[in-house]
Amino acid sequence: MASDAGTGTETDGRRLRGDRTRRTVLDTAVQEASVSGLEALSFGALAASAPVNKSAIAGLFGSKEGLQLAAVERARQIYTEHVIVPARSAPRGLPRLWALVLAWTAYSRARVFRGGCFFRTVEVEFDMRTGAVRDAVVAAQRDWEAYLVHQAQLAAQAGDLPGDTDPEQVAFEVNALLNAANDRSLLLGDDRVYDRALAAARALLVAHGADLAALDRGVTARG
Repeated sequence: MASDAGTGTETDGRRLRGDRTRRTVLDTAVQEASVSGLEALSFGALAASAPVNKSAIAGLFGSKEGLQLAAVERARQIYTEHVIVPARSAPRGLPRLWALVLAWTAYSRARVFRGGCFFRTVEVEFDMRTGAVRDAVVAAQRDWEAYLVHQAQLAAQAGDLPGDTDPEQVAFEVNALLNAANDRSLLLGDDRVYDRALAAARALLVAHGADLAALDRGVTARG
């Protein structure tokens, strides 16, 4: 009995060490991919920077594609932690839509990923390719855009936006402004583009019928 218990403890310990190693490698991988892209990832380079030996990394992910897919999933987790979760404290609809704009801007501005938004980097890299990695990147982007659309829909249903609002158009315009701010801040080294993006996002929501005072408060009267 003691021997069986010891074996179980050792197995749990190995699993925990494996999980920690995997997280260490992936946290390094997503930072590097945000700068150089997913194709630049390699077991050897990660072994030098993680640091974890190359054979251990190969054992964890099996192939370069396995590593890339795991990196996309880890990036989704980080993105959720910094953009989706902070906005959840705002009521659904216009307040949450605006909270998402603020959270996304803060996420890109703070360089949560060293190369700016991870998904901006890899979507350009994989836009004309096929395969499982591209599919994973597309799924992540579609989920994000669908979430924006849903908040715009709820805003229209609540009367925060006109009933005939096109939620997909609102989400497209908001997303375009955020992406532009990220890209220009990287290319030009100009942090002020985030303030311009916020001003533009505010103006477009008002043009779509949003209450400017509600945006300033970040909540609506219905709470």
